[in-house]
Amino acid sequence: MKTSASYWMFEGGLEATKPIAEAMQEAKELGFEAIELAVGSKGVLTHHTTKAQCEDIAATAQKIGIGISSVASGESWGCSPTANDAKTRAKIIDFTSKALQVTKWLGTDAYLFVPGAVNVFFLPDAEVIDYDVCYERARDAIKQLLPAAEETGVAICIENVWNKFLLSPLEMRDFIDGFNSQMVCAYFDVGNVLLTGYPDQWIRILGKRIKRVHVKDFKLSVGTAEGFVDLLEGDVDFEAVKKALADVGYDGYVTAELLPFEPGRPEKTAQAMKNIFK
Repeated sequence: MKTSASYWMFEGGLEATKPIAEAMQEAKELGFEAIELAVGSKGVLTHHTTKAQCEDIAATAQKIGIGISSVASGESWGCSPTANDAKTRAKIIDFTSKALQVTKWLGTDAYLFVPGAVNVFFLPDAEVIDYDVCYERARDAIKQLLPAAEETGVAICIENVWNKFLLSPLEMRDFIDGFNSQMVCAYFDVGNVLLTGYPDQWIRILGKRIKRVHVKDFKLSVGTAEGFVDLLEGDVDFEAVKKALADVGYDGYVTAELLPFEPGRPEKTAQAMKNIFK
């Protein structure tokens, strides 16, 4: 497996103000083999970033000697594919179609996609969508995005997140299989699932559907978003996770997603990744 760092992990990353070249250089110096970039509607990398600009970023990565493991986006949280407003749903489809092209231009083949939400836990005023409605709208959104995914060769990687949706590995498996396309995959997040399940079970059930992996840690005794902690300080059984990944033949990128930025956290995370995946 190859280690990667989330762009969001670095100072200014979540704000999308960190120069990409600086983030790549920092990740390289910390010993990561790759970096996961992040695209948004504003910031240093957006859905309007040009092919030439993307190629320049890719060339800089090559010069630094670091890979671009994937591209993530948090745009779906505030502009949900499952929103009640049809214009909002259309807006995120347009954004994501363009973001898939940006991902292709950057030279990678995996795009992290949050397919919608029954509820957004960190947005107090967010609307609550009926689960069955959310399911159908999420399916419709991905069906609309499949042509762009197939044209670019970039997989739509659905992440298990705290959206009160796709809560079981069986449901996630069947949801992905329902598209009958290799361009719809799973982006498995180890820490996100710990509150309600076992990461190793999810890995074995999702199997070859897993395209990318996020790594973070979580304390069950806290049980809220405050329970996300630095690697090796929570309750994730990383030995079981590694064994499960090996059992399903996964040898791709494992990306550390520790946020928000805190002084010393990138360095601490890099050392923990070395200890876990040595």
